[in-house]
Amino acid sequence: MSGTPVSAIRNLGPAFEDACTAAGIPDAESLRALGAHEAYRKLLLAGQRPHFIGYYVLHMALQGRPWNDCKGAEKDALRAQFDGLKAETKAPAQSALDKILNEIGVIAKPEQR
Repeated sequence: MSGTPVSAIRNLGPAFEDACTAAGIPDAESLRALGAHEAYRKLLLAGQRPHFIGYYVLHMALQGRPWNDCKGAEKDALRAQFDGLKAETKAPAQSALDKILNEIGVIAKPEQR
């Protein structure tokens, strides 16, 4: 039985739900259990491009707050966390096509180049 759709959470729409599914986060319950920071880590590791607004919107959404409620010191602290996460998960940019070609062995994996 599947859980509540991610898009049922205020401020999170179908595109974000698709990204979560691709990152192995199947439902709202799983997203809430991971928390915003770890969920965003999974999104980055699954190939999503880092975007600070998306990061803080996710934090606000999981707190049930409007997306634009993040301001001042709270926003500055989230920016520092986001920058750290982005640095930790930085990998060479790879297009979806390159990823598929790597998986089937057509082109060398980035660490072999």
